[in-house]
Amino acid sequence: MNPAIPSIDQLKEMALPAPVSYAPQTWGWWTLLTLLVLSLLLVSARRYWQWRRDRYRREALARLAELQQRSNDLNALRELPELLKRVALSMPFRQNTKPVGASLLAKASGQSTQPLDVTSSSRAGSLPQGSPAALGNEDWQVFLQRHSKQPLPADFSQQLARLAYAPDTTLRDMPSEQRQQLFNTCKTWVERHHVAA
Repeated sequence: MNPAIPSIDQLKEMALPAPVSYAPQTWGWWTLLTLLVLSLLLVSARRYWQWRRDRYRREALARLAELQQRSNDLNALRELPELLKRVALSMPFRQNTKPVGASLLAKASGQSTQPLDVTSSSRAGSLPQGSPAALGNEDWQVFLQRHSKQPLPADFSQQLARLAYAPDTTLRDMPSEQRQQLFNTCKTWVERHHVAA
């Protein structure tokens, strides 16, 4: 073998460079990573809070679907107004708000329009004045419309009152299209009503 010609036995393996770390090398990347993790945690916490807050809405929609399947049953129709009142009562309610008709009553009687004490009892017994349970007729319509993202029929609260108090013969004579329209309006309101955060 000729010593001038290199042999394969003379080859040596080259040393590999140190592996590149996936960890950020500067403080800017660590800061960015921290901000991203915090943002992800905040978004997740807010979504979870919204999901828990809207539990009443999911339960009401499930009950409404059950009632809609039995739309020919008079008891299902009579439960619609009660279901909407329960949804309104379950909504997160701010304690420092005036009742729906408070400013109109104050202007009509010449009293000041200062915020009313909603913890005092109303004509509905021990319910707070701003509570949706104490509302009826026009105030209930105003409440439903104020919390709706879509326009409601002008006589929606009257239709609900008719469902609750009308004789059975009146409800039996109600056309199925009108029943379905009531169910659809109630479903739309429950799905899309606005809750002040």
